[in-house]
Amino acid sequence: MCGRYTLTVTLEELMVRYMIGETMVPFHRPKYNIAPSQLILSVISDGVRNRLGELKWGLVPPWADNPKIGFQMLNARSETAASKPAFQKPLQRKRCLIPADGFYEWKTTPNGKQPMRISLKNRALFSMAGLYETWVSPEGTRINSCTILTTAPNELVSPIHDRMPVILRPEDEQLWLDRSITDTAVLMPLFAPYPSSELEAYPVSAAVGNVSNDESSLIEPCKVDEQLELW
Repeated sequence: MCGRYTLTVTLEELMVRYMIGETMVPFHRPKYNIAPSQLILSVISDGVRNRLGELKWGLVPPWADNPKIGFQMLNARSETAASKPAFQKPLQRKRCLIPADGFYEWKTTPNGKQPMRISLKNRALFSMAGLYETWVSPEGTRINSCTILTTAPNELVSPIHDRMPVILRPEDEQLWLDRSITDTAVLMPLFAPYPSSELEAYPVSAAVGNVSNDESSLIEPCKVDEQLELW
């Protein structure tokens, strides 16, 4: 699964990257340890322009009796999303981009779990493929939420984890956002694992295992033998 990631750029950089003219997002600071259930920045299209807003990570389907189901829907397998009740309709009409500049996975080693950060070699922003939904409680409370699609790992990620997020190439982002495309077969080629030749992976501090930690030191490379405790 994809359970932690980073977004360390400014709001202005995000708006330029995704061609956002204006946004209702009041504030954004670099984040080094984004975790499930948090509000995360996402990009959607209203059919005319891209919009930047916040969605709660953990998709809550409109038919859910309890919003806590979102904790079970942090990720959606791209291979089966079209056949799953919670993801079928969002895959057709409610697709979003989830900006990131790295994600974490934990590699099994003889000494325990070693957190690894995976990013583009040039450390640029990239877009993970997401789906979103709106849930309304009987009292009228609204929750706008999302999930991150995953795929099979590439050669770089496979020794670390058996899944990785679907990372879209920049030229495919508008296709993903295009709400006029409802034939999910058109989208299937986008689910291929991102080329390992364009990514890098390196060990980081075990401190990333604690969601309360969120500082720039988390993304600094470290030597495995410097770890005092592996999560």
